[in-house]
Amino acid sequence: MKHTISVLVENRPGVLARITGLFSRRGFNIDSLSVSVTEDRTASRITITADGQDSTVEQIEKQLNKLIDVIKVKRLEPETLVARELMLIKLSAPPQKRGEIDELARLVGAEVAELTRDTMTLSLTDTSERIDRLVELARPYGIRELVRTGTVALERGAKL
Repeated sequence: MKHTISVLVENRPGVLARITGLFSRRGFNIDSLSVSVTEDRTASRITITADGQDSTVEQIEKQLNKLIDVIKVKRLEPETLVARELMLIKLSAPPQKRGEIDELARLVGAEVAELTRDTMTLSLTDTSERIDRLVELARPYGIRELVRTGTVALERGAKL
């Protein structure tokens, strides 16, 4: 089962290494990891997505809560979160295909981030599922490069 864990931590060197080390020591593979400073510059939010058993995730949550630099750990349930991911995808784009690629971008809500003589780079911020869909639709044009940020997520509503 896919899990999303939000970890609020002190913004200090080495914190991320300690947290990811905790996952690797337990043989738990991280699907995506996103880290950024929050509205309070002394704290960072780490969003982790991973597949695994509920019992394993519960153990990891308990271990995370024991770390000194961890302020708060929260498992976000799919129905209670707002999640987005950013992707940049560079496609082969000879002049005769640019119109089709531009139309594809428009249909999925992507933006043309860069245009060169032979490539178009599209940018899309959306759910992981919709980004996966764009990747599949773009394959016939020839994907030259692709990068994704990983999921960022917040709990819906006013909960803290």
